[in-house]
Amino acid sequence: MGVVEKVDVVVVGGGPGGSTVATLLAQSGRSVVLLEQEQFPRYQIGESLLPATIHGVCRLLGVEQEIEAAGFMHKRGGSFRWGTSPVPWNFLFAISPEFSGPSSFAYQVERMKFDEILLRHSAKSGVDVREQAKVTDVIKDGAGRVIGVDYTDAAGVAHRVEAQYVVDASGNKTRLTKHSGAERVYADFFQNVALFGYFNGGKRLPAPDSGNILCAAFDEGWMWYIPLTDELTSVGAVIAKEHAAKVQGDQEEALRRFIGRCGIVDDMLADATRVTEGTYGEIRTRKDYSYANTKFWGNGMVLVGDAACFIDPVFSTGVHLATYSAVLAARSINSVLSGELTEERAFGEFEGRYRREYAVFYEFLSAFYDMEQSEDSYFWRARKVTKMDRDDMAAFVSLVAGGFSGENALTDPDAIIGKFAASTDALTAAAVKTGGMDTDSGQRMKHLFGTTVVREVMEEMNALQARGATGAATVEPPLLDGGLVPSADGLSWAEPVSVSS
Repeated sequence: MGVVEKVDVVVVGGGPGGSTVATLLAQSGRSVVLLEQEQFPRYQIGESLLPATIHGVCRLLGVEQEIEAAGFMHKRGGSFRWGTSPVPWNFLFAISPEFSGPSSFAYQVERMKFDEILLRHSAKSGVDVREQAKVTDVIKDGAGRVIGVDYTDAAGVAHRVEAQYVVDASGNKTRLTKHSGAERVYADFFQNVALFGYFNGGKRLPAPDSGNILCAAFDEGWMWYIPLTDELTSVGAVIAKEHAAKVQGDQEEALRRFIGRCGIVDDMLADATRVTEGTYGEIRTRKDYSYANTKFWGNGMVLVGDAACFIDPVFSTGVHLATYSAVLAARSINSVLSGELTEERAFGEFEGRYRREYAVFYEFLSAFYDMEQSEDSYFWRARKVTKMDRDDMAAFVSLVAGGFSGENALTDPDAIIGKFAASTDALTAAAVKTGGMDTDSGQRMKHLFGTTVVREVMEEMNALQARGATGAATVEPPLLDGGLVPSADGLSWAEPVSVSS
């Protein structure tokens, strides 16, 4: 094995979650080794980002100018052919009234370019980035705590790195989470299959919404349409897991058939040709992609991004949850290594906030799916949230009611159903009031942001954007009952200052 290296933290995985946590730790003076199995740039799905990532996390990292210089497609929000109205409508989901100025946009990105910018920035920030480094095992001490990893480099040479913490940011296919004591639980409600490819020459929505993601419902599911450049478009169909057989065999024909079933996307692609060569030339599938682990940390390991959880892609939450969890993880690791907080206190905050963010998105997305497109379609009937049975509720409680989540109320299935029903009614009413895409944006904001479920989804994203815009939050109260607050620099946790009466 040779010389055993010793560092503060080993991060496994160089995607947005791994790069973010590694950079923030290095900026705090920690010694960090990041191990990435592939050689960047490499392909990854998940091209549509949220403003909290761009204007919050990327500013905290100090990489916003590089992201801006990359020339990615500007995204004002999302455009939807969804619900009862046949007219597409805009939902500026990731843009709150408080941030309606310079930060009122995000990007559609080619992930192979975006991820590489973050990874190279990690190296510039002092992270020891090692690509083509495949983790083969974890190292444990006598008490069973993870204290490092073994890996092989591009030449097949074995190495060992010991650390005080190992961060698993290796994605949805990770094999490391079991060492934290966690088990993966799939969400019964969001068991879908995605089939996707790339097209050149597709149409664009009318300006200023030409960079928006378009999500369009049809009888068997829904489709995404993401403009990546003036020419290149990512197109995918999401259908129920029970219909997975329809995507087997000739996938080209299957994707074309789904496109033909979705009128607005079919029209957008009328003069387009599918990319058949290079990185974007393959038709790909992904299934069973909505899940959460029973624990997000333990035994010396911390799980971030898709290694911890993932939820349905209709509102592009993947990179947001990955980078958000990375910020939380960096704060917790810094707080423990500095001796300021106990592991239980610091990571209790990490897990509580992370599970809360997952829960509010789950509620929002469940309500959104409850706005059925077709009552006689299996896909939409199966997603009537207010008719969830007790097994569905048990799965949801397993997903979000972690030991530190403060979500004890979720153990009441009837209360959950009632809450989801109220959210669905409010969101449906707000969507009807928005009108079509040509409706005044201020009126759309007024209706949509008047709903409780949307405001809850925005709460933490607003905090991230505020800190990114100002460099530090002025007053940020505890998010959880009895919880912590970010430090002035945003890189660790602090006990809230009590105000005497």
